[in-house]
Amino acid sequence: MSQAHQPEVLIVSLGSTTGLRTADEGLAESLRRAGARVEIALSSRPRELRTMMLTDLQWARAARAATCRSLASVRPRAIVYSSTTAALLWSRPGAIRFDAPSAANRPGRHGLWQRPLEAMRLRQAPLLLPLSDGGLSELPRSVPVGGRTLVLGLPVEPSGPAGGERDIAAITYAANPLKKGLDRVLHAWQRVRAECLGGEQLELVVVGTSEEELRRAGISVAGESGVRLAGRLPAEEYRALLRRARVFVCAPRREDYGAAQLEALADGCLLVSTPAPGPYVGLGIARELDPRLVDEDLARALSSALRDPPPLEPYRVRALAALEPFSPQAIDRKVAEELLPRLLALPS
Repeated sequence: MSQAHQPEVLIVSLGSTTGLRTADEGLAESLRRAGARVEIALSSRPRELRTMMLTDLQWARAARAATCRSLASVRPRAIVYSSTTAALLWSRPGAIRFDAPSAANRPGRHGLWQRPLEAMRLRQAPLLLPLSDGGLSELPRSVPVGGRTLVLGLPVEPSGPAGGERDIAAITYAANPLKKGLDRVLHAWQRVRAECLGGEQLELVVVGTSEEELRRAGISVAGESGVRLAGRLPAEEYRALLRRARVFVCAPRREDYGAAQLEALADGCLLVSTPAPGPYVGLGIARELDPRLVDEDLARALSSALRDPPPLEPYRVRALAALEPFSPQAIDRKVAEELLPRLLALPS
């Protein structure tokens, strides 16, 4: 490949979830709009293993293999590893983009080998790209921050015009159902449905998971009245459901970022949530919009949203104002004015 066509930035994409792949493709497109030549090294999905330690090892090896394949034919000026796992076994140092470090989301035996190696890579990385200030604050104390960080969130915007019929009472996104607290959402939902709500037939739509994944998690929706499992959907179909829903409800046991909640706010849903540990970006926004809708008692918050909701249009307008720093235009400006110059200035 001629020097003129060599990529300036190589993104090493773990791609273990649809969300991660979408985020990496979005970053690549933003860098291209800023004038950079970008290539994505996509890791091959390894076989599923039972423990988190072995799963992370398999994904780290897959990311290293993807990097080596790309570096055999191209010479990028900078590398961005998308997640700390992608960087664990790197063959060349680069920037690390992450939502939360293993020091926070791999407690105990789950992160026995990952945490010390991750800390070393975070110290060695010339540039750290946390998705949020909360993710940055969770770095271990052994990792000096200095001037080598740039907080860069994920872009979010409405997926379609506002003002359509809100004919779905509530929706929840339940990929990794135990971490997302689907069992707690279902319990709260049945409590709310048992209340007198003017005889309305309420329905909760569950998206992002399958019957098989729910069985492995010990959760069943088969006998749950007023619950519909929509399964895994293309992004366009999922966002279309958000535009029809009055409430997005969740009860995560930990939230490393919370892109689904930001998308729900962008599409006009009321955000009902329990507090959760982790760099949960939408939590503070939800509290500002209506503090009644953030409650340890999820059923109480959900009942407030359905029985005594705030005026939907003012709520939506305020939500969009709060999301302005995450708009594609704002992210593109930050990528062009701050990220790309710093990437191109890194030692190759």
